[in-house]
Amino acid sequence: MASSTTLSFAFTPTQLSSSKNGLNSVSHVALPKCFNNKRMKVTCMASIPADDRVPDMEKRQLMNLLLLGALSLPTVGMLYPYTYFFVPPGAGGAGGGTVAKDALGNDVLADEWLKNHGPGDRTLAQGLKGDPTYLVVEKDRTLATYGINAVCTHLGCVVPWNSAENKFICPCHGSQYNNQGRVVRGPAPLSLALAHADIDDGKVVFVPWVETDFRTGEDPWWA
Repeated sequence: MASSTTLSFAFTPTQLSSSKNGLNSVSHVALPKCFNNKRMKVTCMASIPADDRVPDMEKRQLMNLLLLGALSLPTVGMLYPYTYFFVPPGAGGAGGGTVAKDALGNDVLADEWLKNHGPGDRTLAQGLKGDPTYLVVEKDRTLATYGINAVCTHLGCVVPWNSAENKFICPCHGSQYNNQGRVVRGPAPLSLALAHADIDDGKVVFVPWVETDFRTGEDPWWA
């Protein structure tokens, strides 16, 4: 009985290329290794260099680093505006103060402000940390050296000035403050916060008030 011989070859896809006439041809094929078993069947397997099967480790690490860098740049670019949005506005002016802004967002110039606001006037400006803060015009037509934070100490409503009553009266729950912002009627437990109102280079600058509250003789609760 005649014996049979079987030849089998194993090639990787990278070892096959297309010829000009459309037929597949074998390129860069190593000599096959043949094994003969007891039944006279010969099996041959092409030997493929290790470099063709396993990618170079250094190249893989380099590609990973390049991919990481490509992803990091746009990610940081997108995070920056969001981070900047949640950071409080930077302080301006001297001594860590903030230049007061009017309703249009313009810097408050002391002389211009006094031309348009008479004695006893209390008008809102943008103060420290963006809080609405009253600028006070004294009876002698000068700016008071303090500003009054308009945020109610009860639940945070903005308290309007009532010139007819000569008080700040909260529309939310009826809390009342005198013309300097001292609480005279609850449910608000504390007086309105103060800020220094200085003049620097003609501009009104709000500076944090950390001294004793002149209205109560107590330490400032907001400091």
